[in-house]
Amino acid sequence: MDAVLETLMRSARNEAATGNRPSREEAEAAVRTLIAWAGDDPSREGLLDTPKRVVRAYEELYSGYSAQAAATLDRTFGEIGNFDDMVLVRDIEFHSHCEHHMVPFVGKAHVAYFPVERVVGLSKIARIVDIFARRLQTQEHLTSQIITAMDEILKPRGVAVLIEAEHMCMAMRGVRKQGASTVTSQFTGVFRDDPQEQVRFMSLLRGMRP
Repeated sequence: MDAVLETLMRSARNEAATGNRPSREEAEAAVRTLIAWAGDDPSREGLLDTPKRVVRAYEELYSGYSAQAAATLDRTFGEIGNFDDMVLVRDIEFHSHCEHHMVPFVGKAHVAYFPVERVVGLSKIARIVDIFARRLQTQEHLTSQIITAMDEILKPRGVAVLIEAEHMCMAMRGVRKQGASTVTSQFTGVFRDDPQEQVRFMSLLRGMRP
């Protein structure tokens, strides 16, 4: 069985390198192999449709690979009067999957930016978080991808991103530490150059909580 898994992994690496995506049938066959490797019988009644369900679930869980940040942030609005202060979208819930173990990590993202003449729809900021979260990730890379997209596409005076999440790879396996929270943050522009703006960002996160 180890040889079968190695063959599947080698095939997946080759296809990823050449840009060829495995077919749905190949993906379902891989799920059946993993079920058998785990010790169960993929042909028993309760598992007969599991490969199809898993593939459908993966289409949703990893839908970020088929979405583009630039297309999401392409529309902005200019009727903002003389507003030029911070825009903060707080408590954006997300779920992602650790690229090391393919188990979930879940949490909240907080994103702020200083607009220049135009603003982006608030729902688009939440969608940017989802685009990158719905891929195999590390929390550090997720933080970097969100802030880079906001910074490069919107070209604001600064962006701040803070993410707090619980990783099931720590809670369910390995050290098995329930409730441990990981916090990552990154800043650009005025948030990076002016520590007071970082303080204001953090104060807004703490001070507005019930």
